[in-house]
Amino acid sequence: MSIPARLLHKPEGASAPSAEPGAARGERRHIRSFALRRGHVTNAQRRAYEEIFPRFAIAYAAAPLDLPAAFGRAAPTVLEIGFGMGETTAAIAQARPDVNFLAVEVFAAGIGALARRIDEMRLANVRIVQHDAVEVVRDMLAPDSLAGVHVFFPDPWPKARHHKRRLIQPAFVALLASRIAPGGYLHCATDWQHYAEQMLEVLSQEAQLANLHAGYAPAPRNPLAERPTTKFHARGERLGHGVWDLVFVRRAA
Repeated sequence: MSIPARLLHKPEGASAPSAEPGAARGERRHIRSFALRRGHVTNAQRRAYEEIFPRFAIAYAAAPLDLPAAFGRAAPTVLEIGFGMGETTAAIAQARPDVNFLAVEVFAAGIGALARRIDEMRLANVRIVQHDAVEVVRDMLAPDSLAGVHVFFPDPWPKARHHKRRLIQPAFVALLASRIAPGGYLHCATDWQHYAEQMLEVLSQEAQLANLHAGYAPAPRNPLAERPTTKFHARGERLGHGVWDLVFVRRAA
């Protein structure tokens, strides 16, 4: 499996949205869950992408995914959007062998890094989809099919004129909520205060969701899902950044 040139990038957290190229031709429009940027792929990441990733890959298809068939078992499934280098995904998957993790990313560096972790840690409960997360959620996941969703450290798009590109927007949150089973959760985290405030506002306005806490969650622990403190998180703390977690649950139908 060779690496498409447009996907040579190493993001730190969840992928960030950009305009869809086909929109001008009248196709279905949405904000993509990533931005195309140039980046570096190490030799180890490239080898893992080409040799290991195919063993854990699920191809995008515009049809509902049979989750038990994809994982070889029936188990609660958590969606990981934009997993960066896969450190958090692998750590959580190792701690929760009873849960299936469907990890979505577009960039080869991160996919190679996570594939290598899966192989070295002998994880059997992770599968990877290399595709736009918005389309994966919309086309491949049935309503009420997820036990949870993780969106950790998405691109904050700090400039005001770029805020519309942020992943956590009302339309996408409504779509995500519809794919979470009643009682399941949506866990977001960011180290940008303004984005945290926007997340809290958007999530609080979604009728399908209820805040598990009176505001932000005590990071990184919460009763439904534990987010390990990663190198990315620790770096932010060293730089004096705060970290804000939000955990919302899907209301009963």
